[in-house]
Amino acid sequence: MKIGASWMCVLLLAGMAAAQSTSAASPDARSVETEKPMLTIPTGTRVPLTLKQAISTKTARDGDPVYAETAFPFVVNDRVVIPAGTYIQGKITHVKRGGHVKGRAEVLIHFTSMIYPSGYTVMLGGSIENTPGAEHTSMKDSEGTIRQDSDAGRKARAAAEGGTTGAVIGAVTNGGKGAGIGAGIGGVAGLAIAMLSRGADVRLEPGTSIEMEIQREVPVDPSRITSRQEVIVRNN
Repeated sequence: MKIGASWMCVLLLAGMAAAQSTSAASPDARSVETEKPMLTIPTGTRVPLTLKQAISTKTARDGDPVYAETAFPFVVNDRVVIPAGTYIQGKITHVKRGGHVKGRAEVLIHFTSMIYPSGYTVMLGGSIENTPGAEHTSMKDSEGTIRQDSDAGRKARAAAEGGTTGAVIGAVTNGGKGAGIGAGIGGVAGLAIAMLSRGADVRLEPGTSIEMEIQREVPVDPSRITSRQEVIVRNN
């Protein structure tokens, strides 16, 4: 009996030691499992996008969602980090219509998340750097505000055309003196119409090419980036 009890004690102590050893090693094992290799999209990266819906300062409101799609894969160290066809989501953070007398229409968009073809989603900070596919617009500032080009010339032409039309009507009805009066009245009317009308709105059509600039580093898990093989074309 004494021998049996001794063996039982030995076995019990050995079991406790093994359990303690396993417990002590498990944190390290867990840390190894959670330390996955990550890729980083650097700050300042510019990504070509295609807009998926129309945006107009006539109807847009602060907070409205914006949807776009990457037009070409972005590569870091011979590895696709952003495949073509990745969805980019953002929102409108500022919108202003053109004024009656002065002030041009403008819109500010910030991008907030990126959804890979596999469904993998990461948060990002991105702004519009350029709008090569949008006509009659320019970039106002470094924040990415898109501004409509000035239409002062259009309003001046409207006033001039009004004066010309008035002169013709005055000449037909009252001769030379009427032409002068008609020109004055027509010019005032044309100027009034031009001043009462708003400036042109910024309008970005679906399919418009825009360029996003990433404002801070974005870590991504390479094992979850894509569910399909990408073809990369390089110029030698």
